[in-house]
Amino acid sequence: MALLITKKCINCDMCEPECPNQAISMGDSIYEINTDRCTECIGHYETPTCQKVCPIPNTILKDPAHVESEEQLWDKFVLMHHADKL
Repeated sequence: MALLITKKCINCDMCEPECPNQAISMGDSIYEINTDRCTECIGHYETPTCQKVCPIPNTILKDPAHVESEEQLWDKFVLMHHADKL
């Protein structure tokens, strides 16, 4: 399941540089997560880095509109970072 940044976002810029998949960018008014690139940090870290660095609790949540299994997230990671080796 990809992650979602809620309207609680204060645009502190903490999450965007920490995303190993470059899935976070500035939207119209708050940061947004590109669900095509978000792997919840699978393949990189134990837990989503954006959630760890966000200073506002419960601002970055699982996106119920983009349900993905751990296997699907892993496959997405492999395609983004190791496609040349497939």
